[in-house]
Amino acid sequence: MPDDSDTTTPDTLLAAVPFAGELGLTLEEATPARVVAGLAWSPRLCTAGGVLHGGALMTLADTAGAVCAFLNLPPGAATSTVESSTHFFRPVRSGTAHAEARPLHAGRSFVVVETEVRDEEGRAVGRTVQTQAVLGGG
Repeated sequence: MPDDSDTTTPDTLLAAVPFAGELGLTLEEATPARVVAGLAWSPRLCTAGGVLHGGALMTLADTAGAVCAFLNLPPGAATSTVESSTHFFRPVRSGTAHAEARPLHAGRSFVVVETEVRDEEGRAVGRTVQTQAVLGGG
């Protein structure tokens, strides 16, 4: 994890992922133990029937998971997703989807993160597990 706390503020971390910003993602909390992100429903992010696109939900989960992995890296290391699996349980037709990412394993070679996505009522929308390679560092 970087030593300079200014590089790990939610705004700074989100700025490092411009695509997530383009979709309107918010980063509400970012610690090595827990990352919380949100994505508000918008017609421009929907498929047929006003359902939030699965790719937008996967971006929400992937971004929260990637930030969580980054915060669990050794100094000087970078990360890259090598595997990601998402299961969807229900559609999002309004409100904000919330993602909560937690590390399952933070090792020398890989960081594995689980991200739960829920709707505004707290109902499970999806679950993503991703493996991030640790590149370089200590």
